[in-house]
Amino acid sequence: MQDEGFWTDYAPLLFDGDHWAEAPAVVDALLRLTAVPQGSSVLDMCCGTGRHALEFASRGFRVTGVDITAPYLQAARDSAEAMGLSVEFIEADARFWSRPASFSLAVNLFTSFGYFETKAEDELMLARIAESLVPGGTLVVEVVGKETAARDFIDGEWFERDGRLILAEFQVVGAWEGLRNRFVVVDGARRIDHSWVQRLYSATELRDSMLRSGFASVALFGSYAGSAYDDKAERLVAVGRTPA
Repeated sequence: MQDEGFWTDYAPLLFDGDHWAEAPAVVDALLRLTAVPQGSSVLDMCCGTGRHALEFASRGFRVTGVDITAPYLQAARDSAEAMGLSVEFIEADARFWSRPASFSLAVNLFTSFGYFETKAEDELMLARIAESLVPGGTLVVEVVGKETAARDFIDGEWFERDGRLILAEFQVVGAWEGLRNRFVVVDGARRIDHSWVQRLYSATELRDSMLRSGFASVALFGSYAGSAYDDKAERLVAVGRTPA
């Protein structure tokens, strides 16, 4: 989904203070999960406003963030400047951008996967990431898995965040092939109403897509801590490694 207006409208919900505060713990867990050496090169694909990219950079990693949404990248650059960090942020389409054999670790976090029109396009993105990793490099993809989406499904809810009233509605698409999301935000006299469909992947479907896209092995977990992807899973975390 490349609707820049959507991403700009919903940035305050997606990247609020609570989500920024989670970044240090997420990066701590990722470093334990992947054992990537200190100072390695890191690719944050679909980096948004850069909260994970900046956290990696603050720890001495060499970081490149890629996203297609220009306002997000500008916010990320502004944050990097304010924090005195050197981070490369690139505006590009994840299906087509690569930098061959350049990164030890790549991350695609916060359910930033499954927004293209077809599964083949999702796999184009995975293939470009595989190309960009060094031999034996690691990719971590974190999404809401199809299993946990079905387990926790609700058809809608109202909530308030940062003075805004929000209606969230959800509808299953096909045979759990995707989830239609509709968010209505009432901010004073302004009303924002957007809908989109996110493709859902089961654990085995995501693993198979990664294997088809150039990864030699894929491990599946139910949390950043490396717990089992079972009925108690918090999220779907797939850790793929390229051929050594």
